[in-house]
Parts: sequence; C-alpha cells; structure tokens
Amino acid sequence: MRSLEQVLTDGIRDIPDYPQAGVVFKDITPLLADHTGFGQVVEALAAAGTDDDGQPIVDKVVGIEARGFILAAPVALALGAGFVPVRKKGKLPAATYEESYALEYGEATIEVHQDAFAPGDRVLVIDDVLATGGTVEACLRLIRRCGAEVLGTAVLLELSFLPGRKRLQGEAVTALVTV
Repeated sequence: MRSLEQVLTDGIRDIPDYPQAGVVFKDITPLLADHTGFGQVVEALAAAGTDDDGQPIVDKVVGIEARGFILAAPVALALGAGFVPVRKKGKLPAATYEESYALEYGEATIEVHQDAFAPGDRVLVIDDVLATGGTVEACLRLIRRCGAEVLGTAVLLELSFLPGRKRLQGEAVTALVTV
C-alpha cells in the first residue's frame, strides 16, 4: 500500500492561473478518482475527530463548500457523526447565519442553517486547502454562533507560504500535507 504522502503527491495536481492569473489551483480530482487513496485520505482526516484510543469524539462534521463537502461527508460516516454543509450565501433554504471574509483572490460570504447544531455539539471542520485561513475562520465563527464547540479543523493540504495557520493560532489544525 502506498504511503499517505505518496497518495497525496500522486493525487493532487497544480493547475496554474486558475481561477485567475497568478493563482495555482490544487486539483484533487485525481485523488477522488483513486478509490484506495481516497479511502486513506478519509481515514486520515477522520483521525482528527477521534481520541487517543481512536474512538470518535465528534457529533457533527462540517464540510465547507465545495470540495470540503466531498471530503467531509465520508468522514462523518466514518465517525458515526452527522454532516453539516457550510455553503456560499444564498444556497441554503432555511434561516441562516452568515459570515463574510477575504480570499486570496477576492471576497466571499458563507452561511450555515441556524438550527444545524444542538447546543454543545462537538464539531470537526473539514476542507481541502488551508490558504489564508479566512474561510475556516469565518466557518468557526458560524459554528460557535450556533452554540457548538469546535474540536478541530482537518485539511488535505496547507499552503505554508500563506498565513492560514497563523490566522488560526490557538485552534487545533491538522494538515495531511504542507507545501
């Protein structure tokens, strides 16, 4: 079996100048197409939602739109937890809370249903890439606003040349690979 590092190296490719000039997009579609590798990634991400004995300690797993959905849903199943989508503004049908933030190439607003969490729910946040940290930071504010407790954030890939980890100082952040 390939190591997790090799799975990630093989499965994540760079697409220069996407979605705009100067941005190098990290494409995870080859990883998603690799059944065995994708399974290893789900298992590794799910580990961030377990205790030292490997027992699940989360009630909900949040996936941040859009690629975070793809990763978070199977992580939630692996942990026996519920899945909560955090979506771009205007995509959720019921009453929402919203947070705006800056991206490395623009601005955005995300939302979560106001009733997505029970008070005290323990939450693991899953996303594909930690870049500037703005999206995750906004997501954490939304979760806490709902009365839930954030246990941690797990991402496939951390871009070390951007300030994401520094911005999330004091938060538990797990990255499967850092570039």
